[in-house]
Formats: sequence, C-alpha cells, structure tokens
Amino acid sequence: MNLPDHAGWKKMANEFTHQTKAFIGGDYVDAQSGKTYETINPATEKMTAHVAACDAHDVDIAVKSARTAFNDGRWSRLAPRERGKVLQKLAALVLDHADILALMECLNVGKPIMEARMADINLASEALKWYGEAIDKLTDEIIATPDNVRATITREPMGVVGVVVPWNFPLLMACWKIAPALAAGNSVIIKPSEQTPQSILKLAELAIAAGIPEGVFNVITGHGTEAGAAIGLHNDIDCLTFTGSTAVGKKFLEYSGRSNMKTVWLECGGKNPNIVMADCPDMDKAVMNAAMNAFFNQGEVCAAASRLLVEETIKDEFIERVAMIGKTRVPGDPLNPKTNLGAIVDKNQYDRVNRYINKGQEEGADLVLGGDTVTIDGTGLYINPTIFKNVQSTMTIAREEIFGPVLAAISFKDINEAINIANDSPYGLAAGIWTRDINVAHKAARDLQVGSVSINSYSSIDIALPFGGYKQSGIGVDKSLHAIEKYTNMKSTWLELD
Repeated sequence: MNLPDHAGWKKMANEFTHQTKAFIGGDYVDAQSGKTYETINPATEKMTAHVAACDAHDVDIAVKSARTAFNDGRWSRLAPRERGKVLQKLAALVLDHADILALMECLNVGKPIMEARMADINLASEALKWYGEAIDKLTDEIIATPDNVRATITREPMGVVGVVVPWNFPLLMACWKIAPALAAGNSVIIKPSEQTPQSILKLAELAIAAGIPEGVFNVITGHGTEAGAAIGLHNDIDCLTFTGSTAVGKKFLEYSGRSNMKTVWLECGGKNPNIVMADCPDMDKAVMNAAMNAFFNQGEVCAAASRLLVEETIKDEFIERVAMIGKTRVPGDPLNPKTNLGAIVDKNQYDRVNRYINKGQEEGADLVLGGDTVTIDGTGLYINPTIFKNVQSTMTIAREEIFGPVLAAISFKDINEAINIANDSPYGLAAGIWTRDINVAHKAARDLQVGSVSINSYSSIDIALPFGGYKQSGIGVDKSLHAIEKYTNMKSTWLELD
C-alpha cells in the first residue's frame, strides 16, 4: 500500500476544499435560512469552513424527500439482494476514497492520520460490505398452525430513520447505523456532529455513485440544539438512532414522548472497568492493552478502558509499567504518519478534560503521569496522557465519563470487590478481565453489568458481534444481525384457508 508521507498529507490538506452544504434529495444545498457555522481544525485552531446551519425547516424538507422515496418503493421495495449489491459497491467506493476520507477525519477530529486511515475507514467499509452481504440471507418465519391456517412473522422496514452520530468516529459510527438501516430498506437522514461533517457529506456523494436512489440518503448539517432536536421532534420520522452522551440520549427520549413516540435506540456513555488479577497469564499484553485502550483516539472513545482495576499485590508495578507505555504516546501533528496522539476535538472538550484533571487532584488522587497540556508549533488543543492512582470509587474521575486521555487506577483485594467496584457505576458498556482462572473469568463474565466483556484482552470487537450497553450506557445494539432488528417492524399475518 503506497500511502502519502507527512509532506504528502500536508499537501493534500492544503489543497482540500471543504464541503459547505447539506445533502437533501440527492443534491448539496444551502440551509433554508442561509445561515452557516464555522468548523475548526483542533490541531491548528484555525477555521476550516463555513458549513450550512440547518434547522427545523431543512429537516422537514429532508423528511419529505425521504418519505417520498420510501413510499414509492425506489429503495424499500427493491429486492434485498439488489440493495445488498449497492451497499457492497458503496463499501468498495469508501476504500477507493480512503485517503481523502481519512484526511477529512483528521482535519475535523484532530486524530492521527494513520489511525483514521488504517482503522476508521477500513472498519466503515467493512460494515457496509458485511450488511450488504448479509441482508439476502435473512428469512421470515412460518409458525405451527392448524392445516387450514398459514401464519407468518415478517420483518418490514420502518420507513424514515434519523441517525445522529458523534464526533469521535464520524464515518465509522455512521456506517454502523446506516448499513443495517439501508439494508433493511429504510430511508435515512443523518446528522453528523457539527464539529465533524466532512466525511459523512463525502459519503453522500459516494452513496449516489453506488446507486442509492435520490432521497434515500440525506445529510443534515448544523447544531444539535437546532437540527438534532428537530430530528428528534419530527412527527414523520419513525425511528431515531443516536451515539453520544447520556445527557443528550435522554433528550431524545423526551423528544420521542413529545412527538410521535418514535422508536429510539441509544449508544451512550461508558466508564469502563479493566480488571487485572495477579494471576494474569500475559502481563506484558495486559499492560499494553491497559495503556492503548485508555489513550487510543485521545481517550475519546465510549468504550475506553478509563477505569483500571488492579489487584493490590501487583498495583504499583503494573501502574508504573502502564505509565511507561503512556509516555510513548506523544502529542504531535495529526498529519504526521508517526504521530500516535492527536488533538482534542475542540476547545470545549479540551477545557472539560482539564477540569476533570484538576478535579482529580483536588479530590486527593495521586498524579502518576501527565496532567498537563502542550502545543505543536505554538498552537493546538493537546493534552498529555494522564494517569491517577489511589483513586477511590467515590471520586469524580472514577464516576463520570471524561472522554479524554485520562486513566483512573483503583486497587482491589479479590474478584468480589473488583466486581462490586466495576458495577458501582451508572454506566454499563464494556469491561475487561485478565486472569488464568477459568472460574474467575466465568464469574466476571456473568456478574459484570455491561454489554461486552473481554477476557484476557480488551475491547475485542467484530462486526458480527453486538455492541451495546446496560443501564445508562444505552438501549439496543449496533453491529451484528441483531442491529437490523432495530430498523424493522415485526408483522404477524394470520391467513385462514377454505
């Protein structure tokens, strides 16, 4: 694979023209109001574009376009195999445009270019391809009835699906949601985060090129308080799927109740425990995973291993080794292929993470690593990897999702205490357990109140494996065949024969 070097990526960035318009009904369009907002490159703190600031009027136009497309069957009544072929073509186009899509993620999010190029874009393409291959393999049901009755259970597309995605993995999170929604035959309206619209706007162009009909794929740009709320409150959107903070997820539940009781699926926050027992079978692997899964993507990951639970007898040595790995994550220009820690997405998030770091020190946690900020050539929103030890479960940094490169280390005496600490959280997204004792592993897998448990690994993921949470981490799952169920209605049909 022949990828650009640092100079090559910088040249591409300097020549890149940002898309400024929303995508409705098959065309790029300005907001009805004519209003725009600025996007900022967090690595340079410079404005990159003035993007259409859509509101309820634009959402209404998009919904009408999507509803018309759904009702006339141009996509919804296309044979599943034919829809699958289009999604597979879209997956291939994503790979064909992987460099430019990765550049967009880098400039919008501030993430390292190679992480965007080799992880985010490839996984986004994989999701589209997997659902494209899967959709014609699903079957409906016929139940056992008397001879004069035929009773079926069928799945039908819901109609218009609103998709609201976060800024940390814009394209990947979008594809996790639109792939099963489109595969099932729905029309979609996507609202990217206001910070990170570019890759999803490019995806709209690729969707048309792949053969998705006009009106089926729409992108609404703008602020969550206006465009996002309008999607949540619209009476002709049948389903809404969201990834983001728990606080915003609760707002979408409220919007559903205030409007048409649309189905709402939420993948929200996490404060994920990574439990390391003294009998861990591969301590080197556990140390590396603890660091990488705390600091990958600047810690801006809902499933980040942000709580490190270590058995007392090994805590000091283990935390010291994690800190040594943390020191190798050095903030740098995200366009440099050698950079492994990028910028925080925007000033608000940068300030928020720093407030949590200050709070940790105020509440008595011991700072082991980092806690400070840096700039690159005098600018940029960079925070060094930060580790606290001797953290108590009652401390703010142990309870609230920080969404930055901050790791809170907590010690425990035995597996029962570890599980109690792990479950003492409003969240329940992911967890890890490191042990050679099969009984301990089984107990942890059974008793941890989370949607995903990794044993002797962390955040082990596969597109065929469901991803979702317990408690305030969300409702429903992304990925796997089960995600298709979110975007379909179940219909029972009872036919009595003569």
